[in-house]
Amino acid sequence: MTADPARTATVEGVWDLTIATPVGRITAAVAFRRGDDTLVGVASGAGEDVPLRDIAVDGAQVTWKQSVTKPLRLSLAFAVHIEGDTLQGISRAGRLPASKVTGTRRTTPARVAE
Repeated sequence: MTADPARTATVEGVWDLTIATPVGRITAAVAFRRGDDTLVGVASGAGEDVPLRDIAVDGAQVTWKQSVTKPLRLSLAFAVHIEGDTLQGISRAGRLPASKVTGTRRTTPARVAE
């Protein structure tokens, strides 16, 4: 089933995220771009850039996975809802409680890591 383009979120661009974790707020940036007819992305924060995996867009819902090593070695799963240039949702790290995620799309062009 093909998603209706009018209902599909435009995720491309750079997003500044805030993740409210049990140990405090973490800021990061995620960049999404089209590459070879697929959506690819990179997350940047805590001194590391990591590729996003399993990116999926279903209407305004966007999900992806990523692994980080700082501040802890974790595998994260994100599920967010995009409305215009804002997003909100959750991030899960294994069996830990979900953390609230909010974000805004940057309005100035930024270089997307490859």
